[in-house]
Amino acid sequence: MKQLLLVLNPTSGTKKAAKNLPEIISVFNRADYDVHVYITTCQGDGTAAVRRFARNMDLLVCCGGDGTLNEIVTGLIEEDLYVPVGYIPSGSTNDFANSLHLSANVVDAAEQIVRGTAYPYDVGRFGTRFFTYVASFGAFTRASYQTPQSIKNALGHTAYLLEGIQELSSIRKEHIRIELDGEILEDDYLFGAICNSTSIGGILTLPPRVVDMSDGKFELVLLRTPRDLQELHDCVLALRNQTYDCGMLTFRKADVVRVWADPEMTWSLDGERAEGSALTTIENIHRRITLLH
Repeated sequence: MKQLLLVLNPTSGTKKAAKNLPEIISVFNRADYDVHVYITTCQGDGTAAVRRFARNMDLLVCCGGDGTLNEIVTGLIEEDLYVPVGYIPSGSTNDFANSLHLSANVVDAAEQIVRGTAYPYDVGRFGTRFFTYVASFGAFTRASYQTPQSIKNALGHTAYLLEGIQELSSIRKEHIRIELDGEILEDDYLFGAICNSTSIGGILTLPPRVVDMSDGKFELVLLRTPRDLQELHDCVLALRNQTYDCGMLTFRKADVVRVWADPEMTWSLDGERAEGSALTTIENIHRRITLLH
């Protein structure tokens, strides 16, 4: 019988995964998997579970939000493991899952895994840390890790919008210098994202035609500080229509991005806080993980 490690975050989202745990296990049992369940209790526990148990597994399944998936991928890379991964999204926003069109029904998502095909996907390296779909700074970034879990559970990604709007009155612009593929970009920015996803925080979406999650390239999106209300209006329209042709927005692709910024500027990696530095190097690790879906 094949061995499966199921890492479950019981507090993610509306806790629907924990409520449906017997049904989820049954799906994998019927597919000839011997299921070992690990319940996380604190931040970093997902990585610890991978380090302790994943080496002898045929499949590793993450049941939680994007932050839990980040911990599992981090464990795989740090332990130099290449165990296939299944993702049952049960968080508040599930950006990565939305990009892959995974079912929001946790039992159906388990069925997708056992019937699925293995696909390779890129992972990002942020200094000594890793991310599955986004490293971001500026507006809405703090909301991704400061919004209380109870609010996330009740409102979903609407919570990020509410917190982000409250943040705008106190947000500061960041002077950033970025180097990618020999090009230098330097300006005052409200927001920036180095991403491998069509959805970022439930706020920003990229058209699927421009995002290939296994091409070895990141999508870089920068939002320059608006000079007047007209520029802000043009930017909102561009984001809404996914045209990205206004002067405030910059869109590029690159496999390595170097960012010079105030070392006090914080980042968000897959919705979790990350400390900044004067120079941050962000690299694409081409097709590092394999996902079943």
